[in-house]
Amino acid sequence: MSEFIGDWNALMILFVAGLLPNEIWRLIGLLIGKRIRENSEILIWVRAVATAILAGVIVQILIVPPGALTIVPPLVRYTSLAVGFVAYLVTRRSVAAGVVIGEIYVVACTWWLT
Repeated sequence: MSEFIGDWNALMILFVAGLLPNEIWRLIGLLIGKRIRENSEILIWVRAVATAILAGVIVQILIVPPGALTIVPPLVRYTSLAVGFVAYLVTRRSVAAGVVIGEIYVVACTWWLT
C-alpha cells in the first residue's frame, strides 16, 4: 500500500469509530424530521437553541479570541459584529450571510492593517 494512505486497519477503525456513529444520528434525525411540521414548537425551540449557541460562540471569540485572532485589534472584532448584524438585517435575517460578511470584514481589515 501507499505510504500516503497508511495502514488500512487504522483507517477502518477511524471509519467505524468516527463516521458511523455520526451517520446513525443523522439518519435518525432525517427519519424523525420528515414527520415534523416546519412551524412546530420543537423546531422553533431548536432554532432558538442553535441561534443562542452561535451567539455564545461569537461573544466568546470577541472577548477571548483564540489562536490567530489574537492579532486582530479589538476594535476590528467589535465592529465586525456590527457589520455582520447589519448584513443579517439587510439580507432578510440570513444568519449565514451575517456570519460570512462579518468574517470577510475581519479578514479585510486585518489584511489592510498589517
